[in-house]
Amino acid sequence: MRTVHLTAPRPAAPHLSGDGVVSTGVVPAGVLAAGIAAISLGLAVPSAALAAPSPAAVPGVSSAGTSFLTAVAISPAQPVRVSAVTGDYLYWSFSAAAGENPELAATVGLPERTGAQSWTVEVFDGLRRRQACVAGEQNPVAATTATSVTLGCRLRQVRSWAEPWDGDPLPGTYYVRLSTTEMPEQDLGLPVTVDLTLTAPRGDTGADQGELEAPLVPVNRPGQVLTASPAVSASASAASSDFSLSADWVPDFSSRWVWTAGGGVLAAITGLIGFSWTRRRVQGA
Repeated sequence: MRTVHLTAPRPAAPHLSGDGVVSTGVVPAGVLAAGIAAISLGLAVPSAALAAPSPAAVPGVSSAGTSFLTAVAISPAQPVRVSAVTGDYLYWSFSAAAGENPELAATVGLPERTGAQSWTVEVFDGLRRRQACVAGEQNPVAATTATSVTLGCRLRQVRSWAEPWDGDPLPGTYYVRLSTTEMPEQDLGLPVTVDLTLTAPRGDTGADQGELEAPLVPVNRPGQVLTASPAVSASASAASSDFSLSADWVPDFSSRWVWTAGGGVLAAITGLIGFSWTRRRVQGA
């Protein structure tokens, strides 16, 4: 049996260099400690950088509602991936502020099927009014051999105010509905995957030439008595009575006066002529 003996290395013998300095070949303890500290610091910096927490990613959405009341809320740049079946109505909701141009992009993964399919994406405001899309393929038709279909809708710029009869988009909540409009009956219930993305870039905020400073409807506070309106003074009532006696309600002179007066004169003359003719016939009889 062979035995291996381990012995400690012997230090090198000192020797005299050319400039008269004696070198022993052994690294001083201070220099060795400084080198170890530098190496440790260099390794610690990358470790700290790797250990720093990264910003939290936006959680994705994996569900959709089946009506306006159960619509799932989404936000811009939030990934949406939903598994559904053909024939379902999928609803989502998002908030839009004044000056934004909301834009939707949806990709539907299609399985093998027997015929072509028509898909549509629609956007409604808080009053369930259908909003027009100014860009994007809103009603594409997927061929029988297509594996996916892409839909898109870009809304008009959200305004800060609008006239009551206008249908312009206003700040508030909007609803997205994705559905199939036409397909063979035997293709109902086939599994599909839907990927939806929402972006809301800012537009020209100075186009409205105005800003809504206060809500149109005052905020009601249940349980509190509203401030009574000030009583009308006697001077105010006298002023109102004087106003009622004035002729401000009479319209200004215009061509209508001429036509009205002329029509009245012609009507009177016609009436007199007719009466005279009738009177003569009665007397002759």
